[in-house]
Amino acid sequence: MLAIPIGDVNPRRHFPVITIGLILLNAAVMAYSASLSPEAQQTFYASAGAIPYRLTHSPDPMAWTTLLTSIFLHGGVLHLLGNMLYLWIFGDNVEDRLGEVTFILFYLLAGIAANLAQVAVKPDSGLPVIGASGAVAGLLGAYLAMYPGARVRTLVIVFYFLRLVELPAAMVLGIWFLLQLVQGVVDFGVMTQEGGVAWFAHIGGFAFGIVAGLVFRRCTRPPLCRYYDRKPGIL
Repeated sequence: MLAIPIGDVNPRRHFPVITIGLILLNAAVMAYSASLSPEAQQTFYASAGAIPYRLTHSPDPMAWTTLLTSIFLHGGVLHLLGNMLYLWIFGDNVEDRLGEVTFILFYLLAGIAANLAQVAVKPDSGLPVIGASGAVAGLLGAYLAMYPGARVRTLVIVFYFLRLVELPAAMVLGIWFLLQLVQGVVDFGVMTQEGGVAWFAHIGGFAFGIVAGLVFRRCTRPPLCRYYDRKPGIL
């Protein structure tokens, strides 16, 4: 069985300028990297990706800037589309609650926290950690803390049968996190030079988002966040 979120039933009050801007920025970086030769692309990912070994063993302080640059890199079109789908579904409501400035700061900090979690677990890895997954995981955690009762439109695929259902955000995002946790435990201690998914970046980003979401959940004063008028069924 496969469950894919494709939208949510959670009205917003403001146009998601930053969410759309982040999607366009990630797409632009992907287009740029795709235009490079294989050798230049490899150099680009190695220089802008967050390599745990370089962060934990290099005296170069500029290496730490890759904790930020890496969250705009993606390993392929499917990697990009998956992250941008989740960013679009869940990012607009978090932006609506936080406001533009706080939202972008939160997004960047979530990405940095996610990368630090991966570096802490595998400090000797020489593979670049790339992708918006950790920052997006932060959005998922914040969304869960702020809107656990919101309904998420989910495409459920069982063999050749398709069904569109609405499920509580707490169920969809809770299951998502459990899957990341299980995969992370399985992957723990495995060293490979073949690449893979940075599971602990997902876990770290999600945990950061939960904490931040709980802090901002009842925020009612701009400019830290915009007041969200609670509606029946939405917390």
